[in-house]
Amino acid sequence: MTPGALGKELGVSEQTVRDWVKAAAAGDLNKPGGKVVTPEQMELPRLRTEVVRLKRECEILKKATAYFARETL
Repeated sequence: MTPGALGKELGVSEQTVRDWVKAAAAGDLNKPGGKVVTPEQMELPRLRTEVVRLKRECEILKKATAYFARETL
């Protein structure tokens, strides 16, 4: 699976996936004293992306509603 496809599936950027792979290869993911990332923190980027998509969809629906409302009058 490519970093782009994996990033899309996880809701993170391709660069984030590449950074994770690079950190794993260097052994930097589980170092003592390293920052612990909770599942909630991992989910945050995906949720932010989803919020942006939903706002965009909402705007499209508002414009479509206004268009069809004018058409019926």
